[in-house]
Amino acid sequence: MPSDFALKTMNAIHRVLLKVTGGRVGWTVAKMPVLQLTTTGRKSGRPRSVMLTSPLRDGNAIVVVASRGGDDQHPAWFLNLRDQPEVEVALEGKPPEPMRARVATPEERERLWPQITADYRNYAEYQTKTDREIPLVLLDPVE
Repeated sequence: MPSDFALKTMNAIHRVLLKVTGGRVGWTVAKMPVLQLTTTGRKSGRPRSVMLTSPLRDGNAIVVVASRGGDDQHPAWFLNLRDQPEVEVALEGKPPEPMRARVATPEERERLWPQITADYRNYAEYQTKTDREIPLVLLDPVE
């Protein structure tokens, strides 16, 4: 599983790629839209941003997968939004928008997971690497 250092390094490289290309490259990965999710650190109370892929939309909600590459621990961003669900999401270099994060209900996950894994098999592979159920997070626009 990727270390925290590796994950932070990949995120930093991704941000540099976006900056160097003026946002022309980096807003899609493996045919998935990329977004910047900003949460509030559960320990620090400071903003924490991470680049994530979004394999699916469910109505107005953006779906992200808290896989951490199949690690046995949840990603830090997931723990942050679970404690503080008010987040900001930036898509395609647009200004961040306020959103509210929520973990998919068991019924939503049962419906959404097969859709995600049908198009992006890596998520199904990640699930085989861990005993934890990989959460799906829905990011709903704040109205």
